[in-house]
Amino acid sequence: MRYGDAIKKLETIVEGIENNMYDIDILTEKIEEAVELIAFCKAKLKNTEEGVEKIFALNS
Repeated sequence: MRYGDAIKKLETIVEGIENNMYDIDILTEKIEEAVELIAFCKAKLKNTEEGVEKIFALNS
């Protein structure tokens, strides 16, 4: 999955929660999915940050 796709899915879930679009039976599933997407995005950002820092370290 790409970072942008994960963000779009997360935004859709958040919008659904804010607008009470989810039945209580599916709400837990959506929250779990959101938590997984957040973890994915955090990991992607961390990996990118480390990669950029490595590039700068090699060029300094």
